Amino acid sequence: MAFITTLNNPFNYNFSRSRNAQALFILFLTLALFFFFSSSDTSPSVNSRLRAASIVLPRLASMSSNDSTALSSRYNDISCDIFDGTWVVDDVNPYPLYAPGSCPFLDDSFNCFKNGRLDSDYIRLRWKPHGCHIPRFDGREMLEMLRGKRVVFVGDSLNRNMWESLVCALRGSLVDKTRLLEVSGRRKFKTRGFFSFLFKDYNCSIDFIKSPFLVQEWRISTKAGIRRETLRLDMIQGSSIKYSDADIIIYNTGHWWTHQKTSRGNNYFQEGNKVYSRLEVEDAYSRALRTWSQWVDSNINASQTKVFFTGYSASHFKGGQWNSGGSCKGEVKPITNDTFLAEYPWMMSVLESVIEEMRTPVFYLNITKMTDYRKDGHPSIFRQAEGGQLLKQGMVQDCSHWCLPGVPDSWNELLYATLLMFQESPVKHFF
Repeated sequence: MAFITTLNNPFNYNFSRSRNAQALFILFLTLALFFFFSSSDTSPSVNSRLRAASIVLPRLASMSSNDSTALSSRYNDISCDIFDGTWVVDDVNPYPLYAPGSCPFLDDSFNCFKNGRLDSDYIRLRWKPHGCHIPRFDGREMLEMLRGKRVVFVGDSLNRNMWESLVCALRGSLVDKTRLLEVSGRRKFKTRGFFSFLFKDYNCSIDFIKSPFLVQEWRISTKAGIRRETLRLDMIQGSSIKYSDADIIIYNTGHWWTHQKTSRGNNYFQEGNKVYSRLEVEDAYSRALRTWSQWVDSNINASQTKVFFTGYSASHFKGGQWNSGGSCKGEVKPITNDTFLAEYPWMMSVLESVIEEMRTPVFYLNITKMTDYRKDGHPSIFRQAEGGQLLKQGMVQDCSHWCLPGVPDSWNELLYATLLMFQESPVKHFF
């Protein structure tokens, strides 16, 4: 994430020094990292730091001494790149964040416990960054931070994974769980549209809007009168009018760009009245993200609304098994050897370059690598086919989404840590 990877202090700086000294140190460290990495390695992790530096430097340079508030001592432990770490078994703290089968708001396709998965090691793992500590998720404290606020997840079904995880984790902290409701009364969330969970005692809503490409899916008529689907790379999806005034927006996109129709790019991508007979998916994705970024810069009030973007969160184990119909059945342990991870997704490099150019601060939750270790966390055969029937041997497995409880709970722990840190960081008035 842009702000976290830049503002973290890898040297365990003594935060008892004066505010002015702290602000100068952070600025100096950011500049040093920027110039060091710009003249050396250009690996994806380094690129993330370069993106971060270019985004946050103008903010730091313009801060007055009164605005350079020190990080609270309570959160001094969050002093490294929290997206660089390893998965460990935690036998001290209770995991998962909510008991399997306890949350009634999970789609059946994510509810691996309900669908017969018996092993449990995959829900006992926690994410541990190298060199620092992240706080245990506290649902009550997060609800207090979000009191009177509206959080909106916008994206594809992997963002729906994260949304349902957050709703269930927050629900677990409620004494009276009847005080949480989905405003429309629905319990299935696969369809298009708008879904909103209201935490009545906190006047807080956690919403989801399905927008797998962020730009507008379209239909045109050919000269022969045949209706054909296209994707308008130059037009933000119409649902954007429903969330521009939210307090926090969490975007994602990526998974649908790997589908056959999209990746081939034949007679599918459209700008204005032009439908491209052929357009490489990398080019199309870049154009779509620039349409999104221009809309955000023009329509989001950064003093009111904080924008997050999550990394590509579908496991893509080397060889592409998970995204090309292969089997993830029987996987019960995460990857421990980095050589078995696939290359950093090209989509994330494009996203980082787009974020770098934006006027609006975007908090980058780069969960890509941490997620890629977790080949054990997919529903696999423990999902439901259409009509509520459990999958049978030989049917297509789900090696893209994630069991709940499971991996998306850790994404929300990092979101929680981020909100905690920025409450007390030199970037004042996060809310």
